[in-house]
Amino acid sequence: MRRVRFLVWKELIELRRDPRLLAVVIVTPMVQLILLGYAATTDVRNVPLVIADADRSRASRELVQRFDASKSFTLVSVVTDAGEAGDYLENGRARMALAIPPGFGERLAGGRVETIQLLADGSDANSAGVALGYANSLLAAYARELAQSGGTLPGTIEGRVRVWFNPRLESRDFMIPGIIALLLLVVTTILSSMAIVRERELGTLEQLNVTPLSRLELIVGKLVPYGMIGLIDVGLVLMVSTYWFHVPLRGSAFLLFGMTMVYLTTTLGLGLFVSTVSATQQRAMMTTTFMLLMPMIYLSGFVFPIENMPEWIQPITYAIPLRYCLVILRSLFLKGVGLETFWPQALALLAWGLGILALALARSSKRAA
Repeated sequence: MRRVRFLVWKELIELRRDPRLLAVVIVTPMVQLILLGYAATTDVRNVPLVIADADRSRASRELVQRFDASKSFTLVSVVTDAGEAGDYLENGRARMALAIPPGFGERLAGGRVETIQLLADGSDANSAGVALGYANSLLAAYARELAQSGGTLPGTIEGRVRVWFNPRLESRDFMIPGIIALLLLVVTTILSSMAIVRERELGTLEQLNVTPLSRLELIVGKLVPYGMIGLIDVGLVLMVSTYWFHVPLRGSAFLLFGMTMVYLTTTLGLGLFVSTVSATQQRAMMTTTFMLLMPMIYLSGFVFPIENMPEWIQPITYAIPLRYCLVILRSLFLKGVGLETFWPQALALLAWGLGILALALARSSKRAA
């Protein structure tokens, strides 16, 4: 027990001498626990909703008010044309659309059954299915009140559901594009974070220091191989997802690889930055896993929809590059849209990558790298 006690004391002294490692193993898990305790929820709330009210009658306004008052939906806009509502779904500004046809109130007053069309973005199958259930419940409750009133509006309402982008509501079609982004993040970030640290531990970094290589040449030579590995992984996962799992790729494959290369600047830059603050491979692995990978997985929208998170957490997700890559890949796979639709995410991803590369390059030097 005495030997064990001294060994424990030695480890505590080493932790005290390395405050950054102490922060990784103690402070970071606590911060993640607080954030993820609020963010990790499967409840579907605040679903962005657009309503196309082509009737503009008292009955249609009452129905709009029902959805606006519901905690399950967030009314982003009320338009008059169903085509405008479709644009909201394609651009990702809404997850569901409700189309109220002309003459809605008149037909209800005449005692006829009125059909309401529900359009849902099925790229997130779980959220779409739950949101459709909420919408049908609201329509059913409104229809019951009309039937019980027996007054000026004795008609009933039926919902006609149509799911866009993922008609089968297959969760696999939603998850696999996200897995591509996650694999790139894990593989390239971890590999690049340990590459330079490994050279330092093996003692071969000093040999590189006496070569004519410049700092930029050394870093590029270290990162390019891992970028090539990432592109190979994308090609393999793309073939498996399309030919084995039959996930549709409706967008351009060339654009997908182009956006992947932009994303690689971010993941490789993150790995390089970790290598500049880590003295050992173990520390680089722990920093990458606990401070980067876990928060990105849970706060990017990969597992839990961002709109379900508390409002004070949602701004933090804008600092997560995986968030932008998920939007781009899922748009290419499921929606088949181009750069004209997701250019804000592409621009943010490019700025993130160039920024982290510049920061890592500024922190590194040929001797320290």
